[in-house]
Amino acid sequence: MIKSIVWGALCMINISILSAKDLQQPGISQNVMKQVSQKIPKSVILKTKKFKIKIDQQPDGKYLYQSWPANRKISSKPSMIISGGELIPDGTGGNYYFEFENKGYIYQVWRNYLTDSVNKAPYTLNVVNPDGKTVLKEDAIVVKN
Repeated sequence: MIKSIVWGALCMINISILSAKDLQQPGISQNVMKQVSQKIPKSVILKTKKFKIKIDQQPDGKYLYQSWPANRKISSKPSMIISGGELIPDGTGGNYYFEFENKGYIYQVWRNYLTDSVNKAPYTLNVVNPDGKTVLKEDAIVVKN
């Protein structure tokens, strides 16, 4: 029994080392990005407890973030618009997040493909203040994809 556990641990360490070496090879990030981009919608509308959020890919490849209070219609004027957002892949499992900056605040919208729970919302909104402190973290559901 102990022999099996030790053997399994050694195999996991070996796989981790090999995976780390693979990630250091040129072109691997392009492959990961290509795999992730196949799952990314051109436009998505999300709803958190406090906000409605629309993220659109722009012709230049950057992303546009628009938000409204949760009780407002998306057809109304957005309360916030941030352009120039980036898509950032997170690992090789398909997770990624969009990142936007506005007046020193960082807005991140995480896509959670790999979660510990089937009840976990597919997206999470994270807002970080200029001091690096998370000031808002809310799960988000897809309203329109």
